[in-house]
Amino acid sequence: MKLPVLFKTSARYGAVSGTLAFILLIVSYYLGRHPMLVSPLLDFRILLFGIFTFFALREFRDYNQEGFLSFAQGMLGSLMVVFVSSVITSALLIAFGKWEDGFVAMFIRESIEYYKTFPKEDIERIGKETFQRNLDALPATNISRLAGIHFFQGSVIGFFISIIVSVILRQQPKT
Repeated sequence: MKLPVLFKTSARYGAVSGTLAFILLIVSYYLGRHPMLVSPLLDFRILLFGIFTFFALREFRDYNQEGFLSFAQGMLGSLMVVFVSSVITSALLIAFGKWEDGFVAMFIRESIEYYKTFPKEDIERIGKETFQRNLDALPATNISRLAGIHFFQGSVIGFFISIIVSVILRQQPKT
């Protein structure tokens, strides 16, 4: 098993993916749509992780493994792409948030506006105390918390993408 090559290939694709994800976050922010308020189900990282993981594993499989890739190798490589990408994006997000004061302020303002549109039925389903606690906690939000949330969401999204891509690209030697 050629793990150092797998990690090197995955880290390279993860770095490009993380940088591109950060650029897309910034573009979204300056276009007036706060990127941290987009539903994780509609997140562009689903596409980014899928594409970059696919090409990283395919490169490893075709050029270093003579066409063979186990599920374990696929998962290791995929998770490495996701981890490197998420770390880079989160680190750049922290730097950007410290530089651009409006980033966190816009998140807080738009989140409060969103919370105020909740129907009474949803508030009762969540629980009035929980709803109010979340609303009261918004003004204390900082860039580190937003970056942590972004990292966590990316890890969850990436885990499921990793399983799918690893199964698709898996090829075992014929016995």
